[in-house]
Amino acid sequence: MSAYLPLEGVRVCDFACVWAGQTATMYLADLGADCIKVENPYVWNPATRAAAPVLPAAAAAMIPPWMGGHPDGDPGPRPWNNSPAFIHVIRNKRSFTVDSRRPEGLAIVKSLIAVSDVLAENLARGTLEKLGLDDDAIRAVRPDIVILHLPAYGRTGAYVEGRGYGAHIDGVAGSTILRGYRDSAPETNVQTFAGDFFVGMHGGLAMLAALRHRRRTGQGQTIELAQAECSASMFPQAALDAAWNGRSSGSIGNRSTEGFAPNGVFAARGEDRWLALSCRSDAEWQALVDFLGRPAWATAPGLETAEGRRAAEDAIEAELAAFVAARDRDELFRDLQNAGVTAGPVLSAKDATEDPHAIQSPTWKRLDATEDYPATEFPAPSFKFSRSDVTLRTPPALLGEHNEYVYRELLGISDEEHATLEAGGHITTTYADEILGR
Repeated sequence: MSAYLPLEGVRVCDFACVWAGQTATMYLADLGADCIKVENPYVWNPATRAAAPVLPAAAAAMIPPWMGGHPDGDPGPRPWNNSPAFIHVIRNKRSFTVDSRRPEGLAIVKSLIAVSDVLAENLARGTLEKLGLDDDAIRAVRPDIVILHLPAYGRTGAYVEGRGYGAHIDGVAGSTILRGYRDSAPETNVQTFAGDFFVGMHGGLAMLAALRHRRRTGQGQTIELAQAECSASMFPQAALDAAWNGRSSGSIGNRSTEGFAPNGVFAARGEDRWLALSCRSDAEWQALVDFLGRPAWATAPGLETAEGRRAAEDAIEAELAAFVAARDRDELFRDLQNAGVTAGPVLSAKDATEDPHAIQSPTWKRLDATEDYPATEFPAPSFKFSRSDVTLRTPPALLGEHNEYVYRELLGISDEEHATLEAGGHITTTYADEILGR
């Protein structure tokens, strides 16, 4: 397979933060773009590289593992380089540091924009404009650039001044109302941040489309993609039901939005072991009935059709719950699959890394250790190309790891200017003392 990558030769000036924006640019980096993160050592961007710039081990232990799971539970002196929840989205990227709020730093950023094909950001509204980088200023430097804005709620409208992280945006998009147990209230739902990754996929695809347009026409584009609108696309059935039928949807738990019945998640034998099961056709239901040994409750009149099963769904679920509870999850899902019934295990993060199917497939790839993170299996890109090897190539970028590449090789600054910028705190591999509380 060719070493050529689809976006080889494309450069991204990456102002993205947290997950939504960084996921969007991650896709371009995975496809071979030279994605350069612009990182200000004098500004701590919350939830972008770690939970906090200073994070004792005791404090990290109080944070959910998906956010505070530093190697061996110890964030060390540079937690921003080893927080797995965030460094995952900066693989295949480069990092350089500059204080873009100062004139000399802004000049450096403009020099980078001049040699970039894409600029992507999901900062709070008005941040780039305050720096002097509105769209007109960006295009004055690079007329054909593709600009991606990922505001929380758009750049116009009633919510224009709203700030938002994933949990807030999911709420506005309807996630907290539409998911959860059937008898649960929206305010009791846990945070999922699923919208971040939907936004990332939409943003990545939008940039690819704009790059294709530029290749054909020579024209750049400005893209405004509201995160709340992307997140709402997770629930098209609810939006259409409201628009066409005037109905407001609520949570249906694990039941099917497409009318499959039964369709649910059931506790298996052991602690926190769950099995997902769905009968997507009448034939699958009959296969399940045969697998169960054709008990009287499953052969009752009316259950031959999905409509009849939906009317008796509570009773069916109670019987299935009792059946599944006495059995081993992994044995049962395999037996059900062999019998022609759609079933599978609900995997924890630990289970997923140890799943035999995932291990045998290219789901994971081991990346080399960095100064602050051990050699580790990372989720690989979920897509393949027939003529190029799209994969993980480099470990997550350390803060300022590629300063020499950007300043020397890409921008060609002189030794004197380099020394001045370094003395001024622009070129560094750590955050400023005021950020670290020194």
